[in-house]
Amino acid sequence: METSELLKKVRQIEIKTKGLSQNIFAGQYHSAFKGRGMAFSEVREYSFGDDTRDIDWNVTARHSKPYIKVFEEERELTVVLLIDVSGSKNFGTHGQMKKDMITEIAATLAFSVMQNNDKIGVIFFSNKIEKFIPPQKGKKHILYIIRELIDFQPVETKTDIAQVLQYLTNAIKKRCTAFLISDFVDSTHDYPHALTIANRKHDIVAVQVYDEREAVMPNVGLMKIKDAETHAETWVDTASKKVRENYQTWWNNRQTAMQQAFKKSRVDAVSVRTDEDYVKALLNLFSKR
Repeated sequence: METSELLKKVRQIEIKTKGLSQNIFAGQYHSAFKGRGMAFSEVREYSFGDDTRDIDWNVTARHSKPYIKVFEEERELTVVLLIDVSGSKNFGTHGQMKKDMITEIAATLAFSVMQNNDKIGVIFFSNKIEKFIPPQKGKKHILYIIRELIDFQPVETKTDIAQVLQYLTNAIKKRCTAFLISDFVDSTHDYPHALTIANRKHDIVAVQVYDEREAVMPNVGLMKIKDAETHAETWVDTASKKVRENYQTWWNNRQTAMQQAFKKSRVDAVSVRTDEDYVKALLNLFSKR
């Protein structure tokens, strides 16, 4: 993409998503993600009515009188966006591709993070780690992230969610909130275990972006289908009711397995179609927390 066209696109995304984050998401983001951790602040002498479970026995023993630990809400949060840049993102039948919606959701979250003066980083992944942008603060950093969301060109086309979750756990030492934004088209099918492990250390939130035509096969006769990740091509007779029913069963089973993985690993999740309002979907997600 040419520089002038890229800057114009960045500005369009900024105007739309920054407005959403300021007017809609700022309060919901804060209540949903802030204060989920408590950090040790100091010790002070015990006063009548204090919770005895907070007594610091080491300090108490040294001073021969009771002292308690004082905790405060962890004000600064680190957020990491795990962005699927595999080949299947380049699909859409309602005026925008999955990539476009992923970009808008990620940008909206980024500006919400900025509004709350938190750090944000990004990991672009396919079946490898394509790029890691370490967490930082500031508008300049946010705009750099948006430019990459719009114009980043991955090396690979396949998907491996497990490896990006493992990378997150190794790369980010302090507990963070990580938004895993993907269509969850993962041929390896081995991410549920990695999801459980990652969510023990971090706070993982899953956002599935998919297209209506992925969920329901239309009756349009003989159709040539190309797998965006493997580049394999095949002809499908969509006029066949049995073919359409088999596809529907496959999709439903896939969605059920994904949702069960989220439930088992205790990961908050939401699914949003490219023709739906992602604002409503995100607000529903935040309200569940």
